[in-house]
Parts: sequence; C-alpha cells; structure tokens
Amino acid sequence: MTRCTSTRCTAFALLLVAPLGAFAQSVLPEYAWIGAGVRTRPAYDGSAAQRTDLIPTVRYYGEPWFARTTQGILEGGARTELARGLNVGAQLAYEGGRLASESDFLRSNNVPDINPSASVGLHVEWDQKLGPMPVTLLARGRHFVDSDRGAQADLRFTAIVFGGGVITAAVFIQGTWADSKSNQSFYGMAGSGPLYASGGLLWGVDLSREWIVVGNLEARRLHGDAARSPLAERRSNHYASASLAYRF
Repeated sequence: MTRCTSTRCTAFALLLVAPLGAFAQSVLPEYAWIGAGVRTRPAYDGSAAQRTDLIPTVRYYGEPWFARTTQGILEGGARTELARGLNVGAQLAYEGGRLASESDFLRSNNVPDINPSASVGLHVEWDQKLGPMPVTLLARGRHFVDSDRGAQADLRFTAIVFGGGVITAAVFIQGTWADSKSNQSFYGMAGSGPLYASGGLLWGVDLSREWIVVGNLEARRLHGDAARSPLAERRSNHYASASLAYRF
C-alpha cells in the first residue's frame, strides 16, 4: 500500500473538497474581527514536543492599512489595489523562535535559543472566483529583522468551499522556501530551498451578529535540508487553534 504523506493527503483532500465550492454563495463578508484563543503547536517545526499557548486573532482591511492572522502568520501593514482583485503591499510580521525551555531534546543537547523576532517584507495577493468558488493566491517575501536569520518566501492558495451561512470553511495549501542563512540559523544546515509544505482547514462559526468562533487545522511537513537536520526529530507536525472573536 502506498504511504500517504501529509503533503499527498492534503492535495488529495483538496481534490475531494473542491467540488463543495458549488455551495459557496459568496466571498467572506467584509467584516473585521479581533479576539483571542488557544493553539496547539510543535515546540518548533521538526520537534517531537507539542505545546499549547494563547494567541491573538485579527482580521482588518482598511484603506490602506490591514492586520490579519488569516494568512498563516500575525502580520500588518499597508496595501493597495492595482486592479480588481489584485493587491500589493508591505507587511511587518511576528516570527516565532526556538526555545530550549519548550523541548527536552533541545535542552539535553544544549541547543541555544532563538528568540521570537519580526520580519519585514512584500506581498502580492490575487482574489478571484473559480466558477462559484472564491479563491486567494498569495505570494509573500519575508526578511527577518535579525539579519542572521535570513529570509523566507511563501506561496499560499486558499479556497472557500462552504460559506454564506452560519458556518464558513476554507481549505489551503502553502509552500515555504528558506535561504541559506535561514536554514543555517534555525537548523544548522547551510543550503537554501524548500523549507516545508503545509495544508489544512480554516473554519468559522457565527454565534451572533457580534461574536464568532474561528480556527484552523494544519498539517506541516519539512523538506530539503531542514528535514535532514539533526534538529529535526520528525518531518511532520500539526497545528490546531480555536478563538473567540468580536466582529465589527
């Protein structure tokens, strides 16, 4: 039997749920929200340790300012529309670290901490419909404020497969690439190239006109030099979150 890796399973799941796009009535409503919730995550990508923490959730699109957690990271900045559905912008983002206090493996091997930091970058975002299904394609470059951590780039595709009522659901796939500095600082490997592939489900449930519960389920798999690093206890990890948010 062929083994189903997380990347293959995600792609297969996307093919299965894509026909549900026929039920998506419209693009997500143009409301904003802010709130907080809980998340389970690996201590770092490649870690065997799982941790739970509190997280913010935000979705705001103004002119030109924006802030969001809906595209995989906490980021905010400014953007402008070049053509209908085509936006370009610049963002400042929060970037997680790698702390020995969260991993027995790191502590036992005396691996130094990498503190949480920030990145600056640019993005291009395309919002359209494929038939009745709203889709978003995001290309994003990020350079860490700490220059020793290098730079990364993301390509992310999101499709709303169910919407227009109390429940909204979307699926996404993402590929992230790292330069040699990024791989060296985080995984001790000097090569550049693919860092990880991920995919999963974004969901929201309306509780009232003002309150909504939002969350995600994500599978992530390391690739390239990061997957071969001695710091990678495993290649696959998972994330999950649920947050209560006030809608305005």
